[in-house]
Amino acid sequence: MGEISIFLKHKLIVGILTTLYDRIDEIIKTLADEIGEIDYVSNLMDFNYTDYYNSEMGDNIKRLFVSFRKPADPSSLAQIKIHTNLLERLFIIRDHENNELRKVNFDPGMLCSSRLILASTKDNVHRIPLSDGIYGEVTLIYRRGKFEHLPWTYADYRSDDYSIVLSKIRDIYRADLKNSI
Repeated sequence: MGEISIFLKHKLIVGILTTLYDRIDEIIKTLADEIGEIDYVSNLMDFNYTDYYNSEMGDNIKRLFVSFRKPADPSSLAQIKIHTNLLERLFIIRDHENNELRKVNFDPGMLCSSRLILASTKDNVHRIPLSDGIYGEVTLIYRRGKFEHLPWTYADYRSDDYSIVLSKIRDIYRADLKNSI
């Protein structure tokens, strides 16, 4: 019988989709205030992989990633997703018909040396129920010196741009692990 042990801490990341470019600093500060100190912020990248968000956000959506200094318990991912969903409401804008339009989308995930796990509110055959209506998905695996996608990996997470950013965050994570020994 295997021995039960505590999970190795992971690197909490949040992918941010937005069209509120003039409020990027406020968006990042909100995450820092609510979740913790941020140790990495990527450049803005074009998000032109799907038009799924266009009806709410408009055209010319950008993506950026942040990571947090404090290592995170991967079993906390569901609660973090619930919290970031609530934080999205801070950036809702009402249109001329008083409809609420989401202008920021937070996608939290847990990154470790071997994989990236993303949280989702949507069930699918490859997602595992975590708690409170939140699912976890292994989106990328790290093998042979690079991130590799899986059959269900979203198109944007297959991109070289994301791979470069996530590899930088992985390097920070591994350096933090090494320094904590």
